[in-house]
Amino acid sequence: MDEQRETLQRIVSTLANKNDEIHNFIDMLNHTIENVQINSSNAISELDEEFDGLYSVLDEMKGSMTNTIQQEEASKIQTLQDQLSQCNDALESSEELLELAVQSLDIKDPEEFLKTARQIKDRVTMASAFRISLKPKVSDSMSHLMVDFTLERRMLQAVKFLPVPKAPEIDLAACLVADNCITVAWRMPEEDSRVDHFILEYKKTNFDGLPRVKDEQRWELIDYIKATEYTLSGLKFDTKYMNLRVQACNKAVAGEYSDPVTLETKAFVFSLDSTSSHLNLKVEDTYVEWDPTGGKGQEKIKGKENKSSTSSPKRTSISPRSSARGSRDRFIGESYTVLGDTAIESGQHYWEVRVQKDCKSYSVGVTYRNLGKFDQLGKTNSSWCIHINNWLQTTFSAKHNNKTKILDIPVPDRIGVYCDFDGGHLAFYNANSKELLYTFRTKFTQPLLPGFMIWCGGLTVNTGLQVPSPVKTLQKNENGLSGSTSSLNNIAYIT
Repeated sequence: MDEQRETLQRIVSTLANKNDEIHNFIDMLNHTIENVQINSSNAISELDEEFDGLYSVLDEMKGSMTNTIQQEEASKIQTLQDQLSQCNDALESSEELLELAVQSLDIKDPEEFLKTARQIKDRVTMASAFRISLKPKVSDSMSHLMVDFTLERRMLQAVKFLPVPKAPEIDLAACLVADNCITVAWRMPEEDSRVDHFILEYKKTNFDGLPRVKDEQRWELIDYIKATEYTLSGLKFDTKYMNLRVQACNKAVAGEYSDPVTLETKAFVFSLDSTSSHLNLKVEDTYVEWDPTGGKGQEKIKGKENKSSTSSPKRTSISPRSSARGSRDRFIGESYTVLGDTAIESGQHYWEVRVQKDCKSYSVGVTYRNLGKFDQLGKTNSSWCIHINNWLQTTFSAKHNNKTKILDIPVPDRIGVYCDFDGGHLAFYNANSKELLYTFRTKFTQPLLPGFMIWCGGLTVNTGLQVPSPVKTLQKNENGLSGSTSSLNNIAYIT
C-alpha cells in the first residue's frame, strides 16, 4: 500500500510538473502571437516609411528635372522671340522701302528720278532685311531632356525583402560561469559575411529550462557586439539560473534569436536576520553596526561610528528593548552576534565582508543553529571564525572550540569566506588579493548559518557571489597536497 501510494505521488508530481510546463508553453505561445501581430504591424509601418521615402526621392527628382525642362523652354522661346522681333522690324523697313521704290518708277523728270534711284539704292544696300539670318537660332527639339527609366524600373521590380541572418547557435561547452562573470560563446550555422553585429539578451530566473513569460524579470540587452563571445561582468548571482539568447544583425535587419540556454549560477544569497541579532546591534538587510543605545538611538548615520561609544563591551548596559524588538532575546550579554537568515546544507559557497576602518572588534564565521544566547563565535565546538581585535593593539586570530591560533599576517579590509559543506572546508581569504588567510578542516554534521560579531563599528556583507577562480585553484591545490608547505601553514585540521 505504501509503495503504491509513493508511486502514485511520483506520478502526480510528474503530472503536476508537466502541467506547469504546458502552462508555461501556452503563455509563451500567446506571447509569441502578440509579438507576431506587433512585429507585423511594425514591419508594415517600416515598409510604408521606405516607400514614402522612395516616393519623396522620385518627387524631388521629378521636380528638379521638370524645372530644368521649363528653364530650357523659357530660354529657347526668349531667343526665338528676340529673333522674331528682329525679323518683324526688318520686314517693316523693307516693305516701306519697297513702296518708295515703286512710287519712284512714276517720276518723269530724269534728274529727279536719278537722284531718287540713288537714294533707294543706298537704302536697299544698307537694309536690315539683307543682313538678318533667316535660320532659327535654337532648335525646337527637347528630346535631349527625355529620360529612360528602363534600368531603374527593372531595379525596382527586383526589390525584395532583405535576406535575414540565420539564428546563431550558443556553444554551451564554451560558456563559463566564474568570478562573478558569465562568458557566452556562439557561432553561426553557416558563414555569413553580411552579419554586422550581434545582440545578446539575458535575464535572471529561479527556474531551470526554457524562459518563462509570466512573473519573470525582463530581458536585459547588450547591443553591437562584434565578436562571437561576450563576458557579462560584475554580476550578483541572486538567482539560481540565467537565461541567455543571441541574434545576428546585418546593416538593416535582425535575424531570429538563438535557442535560449540556461546557465546555473549556484547562487547563495542571504540577509542578516534581525530577529536573531543582539539588542546592541542595528541590522538592515546586509549591514550591521554596533548600537550602544540598544536600538533607541536611531539618529546615528548608517556606516559611521557613534563618537560617544567609547566604553568597553563589558561596561555596556543592556537597555530595555523597544516594542519592535521587545520579544527578541536570541543573543544577550557580550555575545554581540547576528546570523544569516539562510542555512547552508550542501555545496560550495562564497561571500565577502567589508568592515569599517575604525571598528574595534569583530568576528566572521559560521555556526550551527544551537549557538547559545551567551556564546561567542569560535568559543564553542559548533562555531568557527576569524576574529580581529583593534581595541588596544591589533590581533588577528582563528577561533574554534575556545581555541585560538594567532595569525601573523596583515588584516585585509575585505574578507572572503569560502564554505565547502560536503568537503568539510571553511576558508578565509583576503578578498582583494585572494590570498589564503586560514582554513578549517572538519566534517559538518548540521546545517551552517553565517555568523558575525561586531563591537563599536559596522560591517557589510556581500552575497550572491560566484566562487572566484583563485579560490577554486587554492582549494584544489590544498586537496591535492600532503605534508607541510607554505600554502598549508594556515590550515587547521580539526576532528
